[in-house]
Amino acid sequence: MYASLAAVLFQVGEAASAGGQEAAESGAHFEPFLPGLIVLLPLLGFVLNGVLALRHATRSAEAVRAGGELDLDEGGRPLTHTLPSLIGPGVLLLAFVITSVNFARMLGAHLEEPVVVTYWTWMATGTFSVDAALQLDQLSMVMMMIVTGVGFLIHVFSVGYMKDDPGYPRYFAYLNLFIFFMLVLVMGANYPLMFVGWEGVGLCSYLLIGFWFSDREKSDAGKKAFIVNRIGDLGFLVAMFYLFTTFGTLDFVPIFAGAEGAFAYGGALVTTITLFFFLGAAGKSAQMPLYVWLPDAMAGPTPVSALIHAATMVTAGVYLVARSSVLFALAPVASATVAGVGVLTALFAATIALKQNDIKKVLAYSTVSQLGYMFVGVGVGAYSAGIFHLMTHAFFKALLFLGAGAVIHSMHVAYHSTHSHEDGQDMRNMGGLRKHMPITCATMWIATLAIAGIWPFAGFFSKDEIIWQTAAFGGAANAPYPALYTVFWLIALAAAMLTAFYMTRMMVMTFHGENRTGDQEEKALHEAPAVMWAPLAVLAVLAVVGGWVNVSEHLRDSILGLGPLTSGWLHEWLHPITEQAQHIQDLNLGVLAESAPIVGGGEVVWAVLSGAAAIAVVLVSFRYVGGQKIVPAAEDVEPIGFAKVLYNKWYVDELYDRIIVQPILALSRFCWKVIDVGIIDGIVNGVGFAARGVGFVVSMFQTGTLNTYAFILTVGVLIILGVSIF
Repeated sequence: MYASLAAVLFQVGEAASAGGQEAAESGAHFEPFLPGLIVLLPLLGFVLNGVLALRHATRSAEAVRAGGELDLDEGGRPLTHTLPSLIGPGVLLLAFVITSVNFARMLGAHLEEPVVVTYWTWMATGTFSVDAALQLDQLSMVMMMIVTGVGFLIHVFSVGYMKDDPGYPRYFAYLNLFIFFMLVLVMGANYPLMFVGWEGVGLCSYLLIGFWFSDREKSDAGKKAFIVNRIGDLGFLVAMFYLFTTFGTLDFVPIFAGAEGAFAYGGALVTTITLFFFLGAAGKSAQMPLYVWLPDAMAGPTPVSALIHAATMVTAGVYLVARSSVLFALAPVASATVAGVGVLTALFAATIALKQNDIKKVLAYSTVSQLGYMFVGVGVGAYSAGIFHLMTHAFFKALLFLGAGAVIHSMHVAYHSTHSHEDGQDMRNMGGLRKHMPITCATMWIATLAIAGIWPFAGFFSKDEIIWQTAAFGGAANAPYPALYTVFWLIALAAAMLTAFYMTRMMVMTFHGENRTGDQEEKALHEAPAVMWAPLAVLAVLAVVGGWVNVSEHLRDSILGLGPLTSGWLHEWLHPITEQAQHIQDLNLGVLAESAPIVGGGEVVWAVLSGAAAIAVVLVSFRYVGGQKIVPAAEDVEPIGFAKVLYNKWYVDELYDRIIVQPILALSRFCWKVIDVGIIDGIVNGVGFAARGVGFVVSMFQTGTLNTYAFILTVGVLIILGVSIF
């Protein structure tokens, strides 16, 4: 079946490529290999799994009408559960393979200009025209590799994690559709096509977060994500309107080529456009004040959390800023806003993570914090550093979420064995799991050391580069607000130390110390099956080696001593994308600082100091948390003082409810009861009542008696004559 399916799809892809326009002359030596097929494969998976989901729903309904329920294990697992296990990951694997082929071709092509493949004219009215076109360049290729590669591993993990869920085929249908829209977002050659993917991942996030929609809390979480993201999407739309009025097109290539001629450096128009773009990015990538949807997104299945938080949706905002780097380089106020919001988000979310007990909530706020670092990177013009951290974060954060999923799966099995109803996600109920889940423990420790910024793991290189670039930017000859960027640098350092603490706390509470599940439950604890821990092992390797693709020149030569064995490969790879923005920055800001503010020291010195500080925090945190007596959730008491504030997440949700949600609900009730029911319905009902009254009065004269009609006629004539005379 798969052979024939692949043959059909390849024919479709070849036909699409044949129908596409020729690539730009500068990129003619790079021949894209079936780019349309990369997008089509997940869409096909959605269609096939969607059909299976409908079939499964029909069979379940028939079983319920017959007075029972569908037995998934009767006569072996049905096709509605077997086929999605093959189709869901299978289409992603094929997409990853084709993407890898294109990546290998681009590696040897020395591509200087993007290759745009146009298939058809999507919209055309007046002077407005939008093509259905895909753009392949170094930035989109990095994103495609992450989306398809990490997405495939998450799909494989889902086979084991979701195998007993009655909505199994529906789950994989949604997951495939999510990947389709994410690929449209990163491969689209214009802003409208990017917006289609942008809205598509928003829709899929609603479907996946609220996957268990029969639970009101989970359904509400999906709606919250959908509504909050719509706020940011408005900014994206407004920015596109401004761009079209300026350039008459929304294609990336002509806009970026003409940006320096159309906009003055620091001008009001380009600042307005980029601020609106950042509003959209803040919504999608969960930055203050629009971050509140992301922690609640934990209501969905854990692999969904890994997909949303690591490799896809939340990175879209960072990708938007990096893709629009030329525009942001021309808008220093907007760039400063991006960096400022990013660093405040990083610190704010880190403080909340300190006192969370739900393992997924800790990771959720960790994601918000790390996204803040990415925005700091792109906000100070270090676009390759921001994308670098996006890439390494995809590795170790996907690993952390999938590892948390393995832990939760084991905890639920343990509690189910004794019919206990304790919370399997609360770290206070865990402890000592390393004895029962050694692979999960080891791989999650690798991810923890990576996110904490410990050498030689991936997070050390990417996070260090962002922090250093922040300091260097603030020390530029003509840097705007130099003191402000020094503050940004200090806040970024503080957030990094907090990250090391709360992640170590999570690992100690989960895997070390005494087990707190209970004696009977502990017997049921077990390592995840191979289909679940195999993706963890792959991601663990990436979390170790992923940072070595972009070792900075100073670190390479001064501290590592590896010479040509390592280099800033990713920086050089993305150079054609960031070159123009970098030129604008160098022209207007001058040379960046070569030493950190306050106490001096170059990048190497601060890499050593920050790495040593992170190690110290991890060791101290391990001893501190390990020395505390941790009691199960049912026996614990609510924290007091400032700890209570952090535990309740600074009461931001309560504040939003008081100043936004409740006033809107009150206004809605007023519009409903007073305007709709009282005024509008009152008028409509009044007209109806009057019509009925007039009809009743007139009907009194419809007696069928000739004398009555003659009398009425006479009276009418007399009235007319009277009016005429007088």
